[in-house]
Amino acid sequence: MIVVMNQNATKEQIINVEQKLIKLGFSTHPIYGEVKTVIGAIGDKRLLNTQEITAMPGVENLVPIMKPYKLASRELIQKSTIVEVDDVKIGGEEIVVIAGPCAIENEDNFLDTAIKVKEAGARILRGGAFKPRTSPYSFQGLEEEGLKIMAAARKVTGLKIVTEVLDTRDVETVASYVDIIQIGARNMQNFKLLQEAGSTGKPILLKRGLAATIEEWLMAAEYILSSGDSNVILCERGIRTYETATRNTIDMSAIPVVKELSHLPIIVDPSHAAGTWKYVAPLSKGAIATGADGLIIEVHSDPSCAMCDGPQSLKPDKFTQLMKELSLVAHAVGREI
Repeated sequence: MIVVMNQNATKEQIINVEQKLIKLGFSTHPIYGEVKTVIGAIGDKRLLNTQEITAMPGVENLVPIMKPYKLASRELIQKSTIVEVDDVKIGGEEIVVIAGPCAIENEDNFLDTAIKVKEAGARILRGGAFKPRTSPYSFQGLEEEGLKIMAAARKVTGLKIVTEVLDTRDVETVASYVDIIQIGARNMQNFKLLQEAGSTGKPILLKRGLAATIEEWLMAAEYILSSGDSNVILCERGIRTYETATRNTIDMSAIPVVKELSHLPIIVDPSHAAGTWKYVAPLSKGAIATGADGLIIEVHSDPSCAMCDGPQSLKPDKFTQLMKELSLVAHAVGREI
């Protein structure tokens, strides 16, 4: 439910309405606009006497939120959210590119790649320290040693860093090293993990599940938002269909649909969608043309020797060329990289 305060409502009247709603068991989310203030009230509407609230001084009217994802809905927050990681703003005019290898293999290779993606224009550095693999015998990541390597690369390059967390037991450790916590596709509906990650207050990069609907994806974001963390970045990374030509089927239509339904920024992972490096460039351009706020691209100095997802990783020189091409596409749609 949204409580719309009238244009002349005082600060005291807004606080009184908030306190009343909290007393009734609702969590409140005031949004101060240039003309009017609205208060999002999330809770059991059966506990609410609507006439009592509308009769309070300063209240103009009540508007129900019809979507099941209340906090993620554009019904509650009409202005698009911009997630800020210091000077990096995701969801604004700039299209933010995140780049780096699938897995952190050793310090020398990771730092070399980090320096090259920074020179090419990437704003955030990605790398897997904890790797969710289909086979238990595949490389599982360097874990905390990988986090230390990431932190060292951040110190050298100045890039912000993002990595995936797989387990609630690792959330505190991961949060102590990184700037953004990633929730992978396999864990999109691991609700305890979502809540634990949300409780850190760190920006959360939430990947769409392998076969999740857009509503299920936004409901997963709701778990993070309801934990008190408003900095959620959605990531379309392809969904599983009957098609086998690519690793997954990228859902470009999800970008404008999410933009209509939610205020949260959305980025695209063309690497995991394609499964092969040669399709990454056209998918990246298509994502920008469709309205994506950013990209997360896998880059490796020697993909043929990569311990994870080498076939879908760009070499640094290919990434540098792609960044130049993406700049033209961004300019064509009124944005920049």
